[in-house]
Amino acid sequence: MDKNRESFIEKWKQRARNLKKETYALFLAYKDPRTPWYAKLFTGLVVAYAFSPIDLIPDFIPVLGYLDDLVLVPLGAAVAIKMIPPEVMAECRAKAQAEMDKGKPVNWIVAAVIIMVWVGLAVLCVRWVWGMVK
Repeated sequence: MDKNRESFIEKWKQRARNLKKETYALFLAYKDPRTPWYAKLFTGLVVAYAFSPIDLIPDFIPVLGYLDDLVLVPLGAAVAIKMIPPEVMAECRAKAQAEMDKGKPVNWIVAAVIIMVWVGLAVLCVRWVWGMVK
């Protein structure tokens, strides 16, 4: 039974690593000029959500909290991959694998942009609520 459990856990760890690599490949495809504008728009949303520390359903809610990460991100990634030309995706996957082999890629500019977007949304929400209170 322990071998089955270890095998199950190892499979999920591998899926998580693959999802990280695919998400990074999507980020690279987002920056590629050969990617159509509509694919860039959707891919940008998927990548921002995947890298964002803020979820639609908070992780502290049992089961549902992780369900959005286990369903929304892979589903969004699958749709985004279908929108991107196959040759672009193949190149981006190879680049992503090379970066992952070197270690975790860190892009502080993207992190700063995501944080600014969430702060901006929070400010808009506060202003909207404040306007309703007055």
